[in-house]
Amino acid sequence: MSTIAVIANREGLDSQALLASAAEEWQKAGARVAGVVAEEDHDGPCSAGFLCDIASGQKYSIQLPEPPAGTICHLDSDGVAEASAGLMRQIADADVVVLAKFGKLEGMERGLWRAFSAAIKAGKPVLTTVSAKHAEAAKKRLPDAEWLDGKKEAIAEWWQANHPAQRS
Repeated sequence: MSTIAVIANREGLDSQALLASAAEEWQKAGARVAGVVAEEDHDGPCSAGFLCDIASGQKYSIQLPEPPAGTICHLDSDGVAEASAGLMRQIADADVVVLAKFGKLEGMERGLWRAFSAAIKAGKPVLTTVSAKHAEAAKKRLPDAEWLDGKKEAIAEWWQANHPAQRS
């Protein structure tokens, strides 16, 4: 099994809730979890308005009030980069790294890519999600990743393979 696990987003799957639930279970079991999960901004135009740091609870805004000229995307790449930078000091001591998603920015080696890269170089298990439109970029940048279905059992099995001494 790979130390990198990717959950393919699909209709009806709340992948961020899966990530948050897994992180919470691992923390309760004594694991040091670094990472961010996306949280909704019910007042904003996009489903994810914030990235929430799992360890500290700090929220990073990732949504622009207006999209830049020539685009319809409200994603604030500076906010995503700030969240990634905030994780850099946590990765070395982490038992696992949970990253909200691999998306357009990460495909261009921006956004959360710095945290992905640091975790992979440090040999840390990484759990993330990806949408169908960014799956090919994820396969290119994360060629050794194991693709999981969006079920708790699949995540638990991956966790056991990467942390046999810790039980979820």
